[in-house]
Amino acid sequence: MSAGFTVAIDGPAAAGKGTLSKAVAAHFGFAHLDTGLLYRAVGAKVLAGESPIKAARGLDARDLEAADLRTPAVAQSASKVAVIAEVRAALLDFQRSFAARSGGAVLDGRDIGTVICPDAHVKLFITASAQVRAKRRFAELSARGIEDSFDQVLADVQARDARDRERVEAPLKPAKDAVLIDTSDLSIEQAVAQAIAVVDAQR
Repeated sequence: MSAGFTVAIDGPAAAGKGTLSKAVAAHFGFAHLDTGLLYRAVGAKVLAGESPIKAARGLDARDLEAADLRTPAVAQSASKVAVIAEVRAALLDFQRSFAARSGGAVLDGRDIGTVICPDAHVKLFITASAQVRAKRRFAELSARGIEDSFDQVLADVQARDARDRERVEAPLKPAKDAVLIDTSDLSIEQAVAQAIAVVDAQR
């Protein structure tokens, strides 16, 4: 596959885009970037008392390795800072540079196909019902020993969806040329196979 081949994978929280992105990257030998980690890292710094814009502009690769980036509090903070135009602008160059790297790259997030990489060779939009996504997130949190009720997790998922879709700056929506994959009733293996088939078709 040619150098600089970019795969953009978008979708709401807990739809499975991270799992699919890692699998696609591993299958084709591409580099992978979970762009949500950038916003989670900024969100964590904001929870620690830093201003969102300063946190974004001063983000360091080591910030992406912090142990607490997968907590519900950080997820909510990440969703809140993601609506700030200056924060998104500060992280834009990093993401585009990663996408253009030789050897191919897979980026997953919420605006990869629409804003970050509108010329990506392949665009996927991964989705699932809110109930299914909340069940997945609840199971994930429980496995990590984080106590939360299912109703609260569902409410958090729905609140995040609303913020992501209604924000003025880079709202969550499928790119016009994105291929939609609904994982509500798919196994991980089935979803991965569909994603790989779409990428293969563009080789």
